[in-house]
Amino acid sequence: MILNKRNPETLETISTLIKEGGVAVLPCDTIYGLCAVYGLGEKALMDLKGRDSTKPFLVLATVDQAKALCGDIPEDILSCWPAALTVILKKKDGSGTIAVRVPNDPFLLRLLEMVGAPVYSTSVNIAGEPSLLSLTAISKRFEALVDVIVRGDEIQGRVPSTLIDATSRPYRLVRQGLYDASVLVKA
Repeated sequence: MILNKRNPETLETISTLIKEGGVAVLPCDTIYGLCAVYGLGEKALMDLKGRDSTKPFLVLATVDQAKALCGDIPEDILSCWPAALTVILKKKDGSGTIAVRVPNDPFLLRLLEMVGAPVYSTSVNIAGEPSLLSLTAISKRFEALVDVIVRGDEIQGRVPSTLIDATSRPYRLVRQGLYDASVLVKA
């Protein structure tokens, strides 16, 4: 099923599907992402991508959801969000780290509120293959494998988020992406 991001009913449909354990292809504020509810859809995403469990997925969250997952988030990070900036932080429960991003997209933020939980997100591809960036390529490869694909804007992003490790100072740039994190990495 392919839905349009601009259709008012799309958010309700996606919210229901992923809360029930479904997987969606969503237009993120960076590139399209394979998405599933945090704590519920990780295995489905790993199976779909053929990815092993040693490489965790990033999590899209609202600021409040990020705080619930991570506890103390440095103010310099909070002041940057929402943005195409993914940050590796220590989990609040002490069980390791998590890569979190607060997306700069009203559609995604509203979806996160409706779902009431963070959402795993990963590039649309099979592990080891290049990310699929066009809706045509995504539909051809994944339409039969996911519950829903949401069509984004005419020109969807082509660059993933910037990834930094903020588990210690100074922060470390892991992947340069759409967001200029030079001020954070030098801090």
